[in-house]
Amino acid sequence: MEMDPTVMCELLVGLGDVNVLGVDGVAGEPIRVRVEARWLRPECRRCSTSAVAKDRPVVVLVDLCVFGRPARLVWRKHRWLCPDETCRSVTWTGQEPRIGSPRLALTDRAGRWVTFQVGKHGRTVSEVAQDLGCDWHTVNDAVIAYGTPLVDDDADRIGDVRALGLDETLFCRLGWWRTQAWSTQILDVVEGRKAVGPAAWLATRGDAWCSQIRWATLDLSGPYRSVFDTILPNATQVADPFHVMKLANTKLDETRRRVQNETMGHRGRKTDPLYQIRRLLTRADERLTEKGRTKLVGLLKAGDPNSEVTTAWQPKEAIRQIYTHTDPGLATQHVERLGRGLQNPENPPEVRSLGRTVIRWRDQIAAWHQAHVTNAPTEAANNLIKRIKRIAFGFRQFRNYRIRTLLYAGKPNWDLLATITPR
Repeated sequence: MEMDPTVMCELLVGLGDVNVLGVDGVAGEPIRVRVEARWLRPECRRCSTSAVAKDRPVVVLVDLCVFGRPARLVWRKHRWLCPDETCRSVTWTGQEPRIGSPRLALTDRAGRWVTFQVGKHGRTVSEVAQDLGCDWHTVNDAVIAYGTPLVDDDADRIGDVRALGLDETLFCRLGWWRTQAWSTQILDVVEGRKAVGPAAWLATRGDAWCSQIRWATLDLSGPYRSVFDTILPNATQVADPFHVMKLANTKLDETRRRVQNETMGHRGRKTDPLYQIRRLLTRADERLTEKGRTKLVGLLKAGDPNSEVTTAWQPKEAIRQIYTHTDPGLATQHVERLGRGLQNPENPPEVRSLGRTVIRWRDQIAAWHQAHVTNAPTEAANNLIKRIKRIAFGFRQFRNYRIRTLLYAGKPNWDLLATITPR
């Protein structure tokens, strides 16, 4: 047990090679611990002459709470000067990374702690700042400084990839007209949802890394398709089944709304036949109860005089049958015949549009039977990203958005947090 009061103070502060000069404990204010580093007199970097202390600037850093109270570390630094008048060396200030990093207003341990709280546990920056008794920018600057090397410098965070997915997420709304700004999720987060951003990111990974990707999943997006065509020509593209079915349901709903307006002269109301079955139409056929099927058939007869909605409902079920096949070759033939059949001139325009899309993406749709991979992991990451956006009440700077979301959803190695150097 240590009995020396000076050493006990140093143990409580928990910093090596630091002298505790005093503690101020004014009621209602943060505890202020005054320290200085134990410096050996340095030599001038130009002429190797022993430097002399010019002055002792004081820097106040936000530290971790102590005994339930906010704390401030008052660091008395050394500013050194070369005594040789012929030396052109300027003054320099001594730094101690174990106490605090330059340009940050938090101590090193507080900076790593707030990064873990905001990144790992998904806490808000304002909440953590309130715990430490400081402002939002102080905590956010530390999160970016420590979080950037944590997600960017760890090559093992991404590792070897066999299947790669792309998906977009709304980043924010900009300007007076609230213009939508998008981002793309691709094991990272890049600006925009055009082909330029993801293609540039993949190009930086190198040809060796890209060549090992066997499957590339996407959501019927033309720009993302061009990314895979250009950067990953050897990867087999797979259209995500969820988005294929979503497109079929969307075309069915568009047909229902058009017929609703043509027959009733207004948007759907709760007494209109087609409006009452809007959810039954998108439900899988085998999941319909006898009561639900009777209601569906009866209200279709009442509200669909030309059977256009009925015609659009049948292709939706036919597309679902694509994913019941187990033979890849048979699936390709089924997709081809289905796409041609949907383009029959007698079909509603929405169904013909669906048929053109099926033909345009027939190889990617049928490729699911070879890979059995989907865009679900990317969609799951986007769900986590939206949680961070929600608790942050939105973002305005893409840098903050990218680091915050990758710390929470990008699976960084938190064991490396104690070893990284903040930027």
